[in-house]
Amino acid sequence: MITVKQFYFNDLRECCYVLSDETRECVIVDPGLSTERERERLKQYISENGLKPVKLLCTHGHFDHTMGNRFVTDTYGIRTYIHPEDRDLLKVAKATSRLFDIHIDDPSLDTVDIKDGDKVTFGNSSLDVISTPGHTWGSVIFYNEAEKICLTGDTLFAGNCGRTDLPEGDSKAMCSSLVDKVARMIRHDATIYPGHGPESTMLEELAHNPYLRKGTWLRFNMEDF
Repeated sequence: MITVKQFYFNDLRECCYVLSDETRECVIVDPGLSTERERERLKQYISENGLKPVKLLCTHGHFDHTMGNRFVTDTYGIRTYIHPEDRDLLKVAKATSRLFDIHIDDPSLDTVDIKDGDKVTFGNSSLDVISTPGHTWGSVIFYNEAEKICLTGDTLFAGNCGRTDLPEGDSKAMCSSLVDKVARMIRHDATIYPGHGPESTMLEELAHNPYLRKGTWLRFNMEDF
């Protein structure tokens, strides 16, 4: 059984997750930690629970989600798993962070490519990789259907979705990702764990999220013509 631990890190209140199971192996997802105190919080949780990190997973490459990549890869000797379309964002993460007057270490470029349909394993558990371009071209979500767990990154938030007005964003791709992937592939009783903000359920989002509902309406009406 997978245990999900959520942390809020950095000034942008990014959500980092540690997923572990009964083997004590774990994966660290989107480590946006930026201060010594945040590093200690992550280390303490892993140490106190006797966990062994085996992979660093990225839902996408924006700097607020990758601030702590170098710390995690150096501390635990693990590699970074990211969609190849977002690998270049790691190369510019340090420069981008300076625009916000934030200093980070260059993320490791010793990466493993993940793509739509892949499975990422740890211990006795696995996560399906689902490609969801829109917020960035390489955005992905991580999903375990049996345990009703979906890490949606900046594709889907509680009551919202990720912005698409940045250079690597695409509103049409976001609509397709929400309608063709998220709404149709994620079970309605699954818990979603987003890249910012509180957790939710797919049922709640299908009922009340204006972007998910609007995207569905637009797509279905377009198919009528």
